[in-house]
Amino acid sequence: MNLRRRLASHGFESNDDYEFALRLLFEAQPEGVRCLNITGDSGRRKTAFAHALASALDYPHVLYHDFSREHAAAPALIVDAESGETQTIEAAASPFDRVVTEACAYSEGARVILILDQIQASDFQDQVRLYQFAQSRQWSGTIGAVVANSGHLLLVLISEQPLYHSLQKISFKIWADAAGAGLEFDPRDYDLGPEARALFAALSELFRQIGQSPTPSEFKRILSDLLARVRSIEQLRTSLFGWIENLERERLYAAPVKPAMEQVVTELDRLVGVEEIEILDTGAESADKI
Repeated sequence: MNLRRRLASHGFESNDDYEFALRLLFEAQPEGVRCLNITGDSGRRKTAFAHALASALDYPHVLYHDFSREHAAAPALIVDAESGETQTIEAAASPFDRVVTEACAYSEGARVILILDQIQASDFQDQVRLYQFAQSRQWSGTIGAVVANSGHLLLVLISEQPLYHSLQKISFKIWADAAGAGLEFDPRDYDLGPEARALFAALSELFRQIGQSPTPSEFKRILSDLLARVRSIEQLRTSLFGWIENLERERLYAAPVKPAMEQVVTELDRLVGVEEIEILDTGAESADKI
């Protein structure tokens, strides 16, 4: 099973093949911790890719931290009941501090992936610390100082805004999105013969017009609708919008798209035939007999 199929089996389906990109990442020799920056359109698809990648590559330890959910721990104040004096106790380690420390500890004897999400919500100093950590492999926090095994630890960075320049410079970027390189769908893969080629060509043109490249499972569902249920442009719009992730409904109603829609319906009619129903005026027939 190739990487694309393994990713799909763990919930991330895409037309892109990431095997070569990951080969570049893992065969490079970083000076410190290996960093992967997952980019793409806004949304949680990048997060889904990171988790699916961890499962597809069989990482025994997967750690995750979302900066948008972190709340800084405030130092505690203790008041002496007799003297009234106050004493400040240092705040506990932040979730960010704990997860990096834990990742370093796991990396001593096993492969571990640390996913740091929504980095744009972090303090700028946290990105500076990440850069210093990635360079030196040493992390100093409230809990103590630890050192990461660079051969075992993969640091995954996800942000809706550009990363700190120095951190970006040492990271390898991957674009994670639904519509990547389009797949050439072949009728033979769907138990159809040469007679279906015109329909598939019309669908390819329609996908180009609406700026989409359906994943294999999305295309399979759409094709099933076409062969068994869709018989009009409006029904085609409903199927496309229902199955293709991130498809803007307005694109289906744009004037330049309509000819491509009509061509799909025309080729569909040629392939499966148009069902004609003859309606008899039985009322008039009965009146003539009276």
